[in-house]
Amino acid sequence: MLSIRRADLSDAAHVRAIDAYAAAHRQGSAFHRPAWSQAVEQGCGQTAYYLVAGSDGSLRGLLPLTEVHSPLFGRALASAGFAVGGGPIGDDQLTVDALADAAWNLAGRLSCPSLELRGGALPSAGGWHVEEGTYAGFSRRLAADDEAELLAIPRKQRAEVRKAQGFGLAVRTGRSEQDRADHYAVYAESVRNLGTPVFPRSLFDAVLDRLGDDADILTVSHGSRPLASVLSLYHKGVVMPYWGGGTRDARTWRANDMMYYALMLHARGRGCTAFDFGRSKFGTGAFAFKKNWGFEPEPLAYAIRTADGQEPRQINPLSPRYRLQVALWQKLPLGIANRIGPWIAKGLG
Repeated sequence: MLSIRRADLSDAAHVRAIDAYAAAHRQGSAFHRPAWSQAVEQGCGQTAYYLVAGSDGSLRGLLPLTEVHSPLFGRALASAGFAVGGGPIGDDQLTVDALADAAWNLAGRLSCPSLELRGGALPSAGGWHVEEGTYAGFSRRLAADDEAELLAIPRKQRAEVRKAQGFGLAVRTGRSEQDRADHYAVYAESVRNLGTPVFPRSLFDAVLDRLGDDADILTVSHGSRPLASVLSLYHKGVVMPYWGGGTRDARTWRANDMMYYALMLHARGRGCTAFDFGRSKFGTGAFAFKKNWGFEPEPLAYAIRTADGQEPRQINPLSPRYRLQVALWQKLPLGIANRIGPWIAKGLG
């Protein structure tokens, strides 16, 4: 008989079993790993509730959940917190539906008026709003060698990479304190310039510490000045540049172009065979940027359920309702933005 229970993430053997299931399942991702849920809990103070489905002692499905609470954006149960994936995965639709039902019941007990399932399998029962046509994912195979990788990039974008190669930019990868500090400084400036608050540095540190060798930072510098930096995740032979950005000067030196090309080469050296450029919203600059690199969009579908027909919480900074706030945030001095931003962003989930 199928049973759903909350996993004990302090049990090392249980965590290994969950990791093995996520690695073997076709839809398993880095966001299904207990380390991700633990990092979010540690870095942002949002409680993890990890549900597992079992039958006769065997693992049949997973659903990582984060209870997200914010004085500005309200409460929600998200799968997975601070992730673009991590929705329910299971051996069959019956298991997926059982996990989704259990998560909805948990949301009620936690007084969370909405449940957000990002990726994974969609529940088949009624009561769910399926959001389609908003986001697309971008992924492709890595080429066989450095030159083939460059030639796989469309001509106009390839020209930008070649310009970057002529600027004498330095590229380094690592997980040291210097790598972390440079990444956070660059990323914080980047998101301030976009008009959004930066996540706490403690989240990035926790992800690096919890995922170990399955996460690292690549930074592009001109002289001693970091211009672009990205924290990437590695899972099942796929690299995902997850938190990346550049300073205002990065465009002059084509540092972002160098960063993504260098990451492709670095990932292949680590044994990766594919590059996952993550998700972007249709009609945005990020969407166009990824297409310019030769990546084809794959539409994504997310399932959302709300209590009593309430509207889902709106945390997308591209929403028209936040246009004024975004414009004001872009004008904040960086020091003030970095002081206030983490308090806001840790509740976005």
